[in-house]
Amino acid sequence: MQAYDLHTHSTASDGTLTPTHLMQRAAQAGITAIALTDHDTLAGLTEAQQAAHQLHLTLIPGVEISATWRERTLHIVGLHIATDNTTLQQGLAGLCALRIQRAQCIGHLLAEAGLPGDWYAKARAFSNGNLIGRAHFARALVAGGHANSVREVFKKFLVKGKPGYVAGGWTPLTEVVTWINAAGGQAVIAHPARYGLKRRLLRRLIADFVAAGGVGIEIVAGSHSQDDIYNMTQHAREFGLLASVGSDYHGPNITQCQLGQLTPLPAGCTPIWRDWPNL
Repeated sequence: MQAYDLHTHSTASDGTLTPTHLMQRAAQAGITAIALTDHDTLAGLTEAQQAAHQLHLTLIPGVEISATWRERTLHIVGLHIATDNTTLQQGLAGLCALRIQRAQCIGHLLAEAGLPGDWYAKARAFSNGNLIGRAHFARALVAGGHANSVREVFKKFLVKGKPGYVAGGWTPLTEVVTWINAAGGQAVIAHPARYGLKRRLLRRLIADFVAAGGVGIEIVAGSHSQDDIYNMTQHAREFGLLASVGSDYHGPNITQCQLGQLTPLPAGCTPIWRDWPNL
């Protein structure tokens, strides 16, 4: 039986393990089919594929794309994408450029807030230098003694209303789904319970997502409670969405769910991998 994890991150974005080490950990955890879904980049997929082949793992090429819906930031996972698709590549290149601009602005704001030092440079030192996200600032601030944990950094500095917050201004949801579909992939709403949407607004999001061509929703996610899993199962059935599973794994010390610890999909869900070839 296949053991799936369809939402993970590596050092190509804000994970702490290289794509090779991530694949090794996944194999040790008993996972047999894994998607690498780094934020707004495909940079880790070639290395991951080489490692997965050696380990007899099935790698599903993926990406987690930052999107905007009704002035809210959402994340949409694309699975089984064609990595050479021009539409997707150009869209992601624009988002990576936006991430660099945002990181420079965050660094400036932290300095203005009285934290001495070049925080852009410090965050860059925790990244691969090509994609700098809030998690890299969080790790730099913890290392600098300004907080005890990454979670504390976000609460004190990086969320709305705090001194290092910068709005994303990401690509509209409908356009992100179009990129994924253009690359032959399947668009999935990532960790939907994390957005804090009331039932009516969440249903509006799902309806807009489906209208744009989205096909899946994460039912079992690293941050989902059993109540969340139940609720998302009901939404999936109502809207005819395929069910996905993903730990949102970022590394052994900074994730709510370790590799290989996801609960099975509830009965009655249609798994997103149902029609995948060779699985």
